[in-house]
Amino acid sequence: MLKADLHIHTIYSMDCGTSLEGIIDRCLETGINCIAVTDHDRIEGALKMQSLAPFTVIVGEEIWTLQGEVIGMFLKEGIPHSLPLEQVVSRIKAQGGLLYIPHPFDPSRGASLIPERTERLAEQIDVIEVFNGRTPFRQPATKAKAFAEKYGIAQATGSDAHTLDEIGKTYVEIPEFEGKDNFLQALRMGEIHHGKLR
Repeated sequence: MLKADLHIHTIYSMDCGTSLEGIIDRCLETGINCIAVTDHDRIEGALKMQSLAPFTVIVGEEIWTLQGEVIGMFLKEGIPHSLPLEQVVSRIKAQGGLLYIPHPFDPSRGASLIPERTERLAEQIDVIEVFNGRTPFRQPATKAKAFAEKYGIAQATGSDAHTLDEIGKTYVEIPEFEGKDNFLQALRMGEIHHGKLR
C-alpha cells in the first residue's frame, strides 16, 4: 500500500522555501511513499523530484486561472497561469492529465473556485480534494465529500504543505498503481487519514 500526500509545494513555488532533498527526507521519515508535487504555476520542481525521489512522484501544477485555482496531475508540460478556467481545463485534458480541484468550498481561500463554477465543471473533474491539511474546518470537507459522492468523483487529500512539518499530516492510503487510469481506480479504493477537524 502507498501513503500518498497529493498536494505538496517545493522551493519552486513562489511562496515556499522547502528543498526537494528536505521533502524527500521528510517523506522517508513519515512513511509517505507517494506524492504529487503541485507547485504554483510551474512543473520544473515536480519533474526534478521525479528523478530524485526513491518513491512515486506525480507531476502536478496548481494553476491560477482567472476564475480560481485548479490542479493538473500527470502533466507532461507546464500550463501558463492567468488564463480563463475553460482554457486551463482544456490544456490539462489535451495532454492526458487529470483535473484535480484543491480546497473546494473553503470561503477562507480567495483562490478557490466558487461553488457554482465547481458545479458547472462536475463532469470534467477527475479528483476532488475532500480534505486539505490547511483547511481544518469541518464544513468545507463535508461539502466536498458530498459533492464527490453526488457526482461519483474520486476523492483525495493533501497536506498542501509549504513547510516540511506539514508533510504527511493528511494522506490517503491507496494500492500501488501504474499510470493515471490505474491511479483513479486506486484512489477510489483509498482510505483517507487526517487530523482533527473543528
